[in-house]
Amino acid sequence: MGGCPTLANAMHASTHILIVDDDADITQLLKAYLSRYAFTVHTAPDGVAMHQIMDQQTMDLVVLDIMLPGTDGLALARELRQKSLVPIIMLTARSNPLDRIIGLENGADDYLSKPFEPRELVARIHTVLRRARVPHDAPADPTRSDVVCFDGWELHRDERRLRAPDGVVVALSNAEFRLLCTFLQTPRHLFSRDQLAEHTRGRGLDGLERSIDLLVSRLRGKLARQSDADSPIRTVRGAGYVFDAKVIKGRSACHA
Repeated sequence: MGGCPTLANAMHASTHILIVDDDADITQLLKAYLSRYAFTVHTAPDGVAMHQIMDQQTMDLVVLDIMLPGTDGLALARELRQKSLVPIIMLTARSNPLDRIIGLENGADDYLSKPFEPRELVARIHTVLRRARVPHDAPADPTRSDVVCFDGWELHRDERRLRAPDGVVVALSNAEFRLLCTFLQTPRHLFSRDQLAEHTRGRGLDGLERSIDLLVSRLRGKLARQSDADSPIRTVRGAGYVFDAKVIKGRSACHA
């Protein structure tokens, strides 16, 4: 618990963090600690209180415990992801690695096991917020457009909105959005699982190959279900994945 903030507090002066945990001792401890980094911290003991607070205040990030009274954290993460791209860090006292995969599959951006050092949570928050505020972590593209078209699809990157060929808007989690941006940055390029982990979550946050496979599977399913054609994501056995589609950049090109 010791140590002083080392990052510029001004960066976080208007950053609102919601901690959803029914352990009052933990929420008060984290609230006091995170406040030292100039985060504005809100707390909720359950899903009902979480929704009430979020109806009144826009949150920049939610720290969500899995074990909650009433609706559990996994179900709440799914609810949030259906209507919002707010970054989610999940907490759990369970040590089963499968729980981390399930949490990520339900829309979480990161996962932290209890007990943990509050300073580690701060580091995770910084990392997740940094990724959420940048469209993707791939190298800068000098020809970048806010709209990218491929096979009848439109990805509005600045709005983080994916429109299917039939006009339906398809919801993407933060990780799915970053994965799609990575593929679109270099179409027909073979990405290894390690490279995709680096671009979508960062090597230090989650090194499980299976979680990358699940993330690719979720995005592939969304692309395939909304189109008569097969998903453009192709598996190269033993090597990784290729996004096999013709990519057209630019709003005008989409409607040409």
